[in-house]
Amino acid sequence: MAYKSSGAAAAPRAFFDHLVRTETRIYNALNDHLREHHAIVTSQFEFLDYLRRHPAARVADLAAEFAIGVGATSKGVDRLERQGWVARQPNPADRRSSLLVLTEEGERLVEAAGRSFDERLAELLGEALDGDQLAAGTELLGLLRAALERTQTGVPTG
Repeated sequence: MAYKSSGAAAAPRAFFDHLVRTETRIYNALNDHLREHHAIVTSQFEFLDYLRRHPAARVADLAAEFAIGVGATSKGVDRLERQGWVARQPNPADRRSSLLVLTEEGERLVEAAGRSFDERLAELLGEALDGDQLAAGTELLGLLRAALERTQTGVPTG
């Protein structure tokens, strides 16, 4: 149930409540869809998709993009590697890190899952928003995200 209160002071709480509950419901719906159709979960898809768009990224790059700890990111990459979807290659610029690349199997998976993800996301958003509303919401969340990233707010310390 949505947070209910009145007055200007309640607006940030209501915004937070709607933002988090909406994100959770969309994420869970996409998770179920990807699991059913591609035997992966949303977090795996997001990592694979990032690596498709950023070839030769490092674990630290993934962690920074998703604002999660390096240790958790590395464990997630380990699971992708065990599945045969990602390979680690030596980083010629820094021997302490590896570069992450999609395998051929990983490329095929993220391509198919990406089409499926986009279709399901369009269904979920299209049920509630028209194009102008989606554009306005995207702009609003982009502004908020940029402000938080500029000040490094919410960045994990480990």
